[in-house]
Amino acid sequence: SDVIGTHKGLTVEIGNTDAEGRLILADALSLASEESPELLVDFATLTGAARSALGPELPPYFTDGEDLSAAFSASATATADPVWRLPLWPAYADNLKSNIADLRNDGGPFAGAVVAALFLKRFVAKPERWIHLDIYAWNPEKRAGRPVGGEAMAMRAVFDMIRSRFGG
Repeated sequence: SDVIGTHKGLTVEIGNTDAEGRLILADALSLASEESPELLVDFATLTGAARSALGPELPPYFTDGEDLSAAFSASATATADPVWRLPLWPAYADNLKSNIADLRNDGGPFAGAVVAALFLKRFVAKPERWIHLDIYAWNPEKRAGRPVGGEAMAMRAVFDMIRSRFGG
């Protein structure tokens, strides 16, 4: 139940000390947003909930940008680097309410990946230009071109999308 300040100036009640990664990422997103980027992408192994929902081969992503989502999905298909969009479901933002701070860093036992993404969204200036990937980053089984071990999930798709959107 400690309360900390963030780069953005929001206060956060610590409801779960195991959800510390999102605090660091929140400050990084807030700082990056100050530059008004055309595109802001983050990769994080933020929640086990993402892996529970989609398994180890299909990383979820979150964005408010419909055009951005379409472009990213097309790049994922073109590069055989699968991703799956999960919603930034507004009703779940209530799970982040705090009686002593602007928000909590945890959000209860359900929809953990969605709630974590909603937490991060509070720190992004233009969510329609932001993609959050909650990746597992590990191949538990050997697959064609992807051996057992660390995996750069969705990086091929992101690279292709950047090349398509910004050239060269």
